Amino acid sequence: ALVDPATKIKFDDILGHLSLFGVGVRKKGPIKVYSLGMYSDAEAKEKMSSLSKSDKSGALSNLRSSMIATNQTTFLLKMNFKVGAEKMAGAIAESVNPRSSDKAAVETLKKLILDGVAAKGAATPGTVLRFDCSEEGVKVSVDSTEIGTAPGLRQAFCDVFLDDKGVSPAFRNSCFENCCG
Repeated sequence: ALVDPATKIKFDDILGHLSLFGVGVRKKGPIKVYSLGMYSDAEAKEKMSSLSKSDKSGALSNLRSSMIATNQTTFLLKMNFKVGAEKMAGAIAESVNPRSSDKAAVETLKKLILDGVAAKGAATPGTVLRFDCSEEGVKVSVDSTEIGTAPGLRQAFCDVFLDDKGVSPAFRNSCFENCCG
């Protein structure tokens, strides 16, 4: 298991048949909003092990392409701070939007998150948002309840965390430390 050092939130090594790649915190100013963990298949993790930790840009490029090529990449967002449904849905959609040309799919993603979080009032500490990224798109679940799928956003959603402007540098560094040789 890995523990996010910033929030002390723990992530199991395995999620179903997927392996944990890394963990990190999403901060907004001084507030530690959530910790995230990324899971994908063992084959993608094996590819990463041959890369050097010191070649961050090469490792990042390889990580991004591996996550798109694999059958499924799952992001778990475990809330550390209370965030309203509207704000949470809007924040994630705002991060995905510039990375996607399919604005209707981004709106679908926003609505799914909004519906899932609003059903429990807010994203309170301990709430788990799960995003399963595959060829079909991004399947959204809140506290193990599947809400629905936003089509075709796999690359854009993954890039929110994996591109060079990703929202959690600590997460990318954790992936390098945990997966690269």
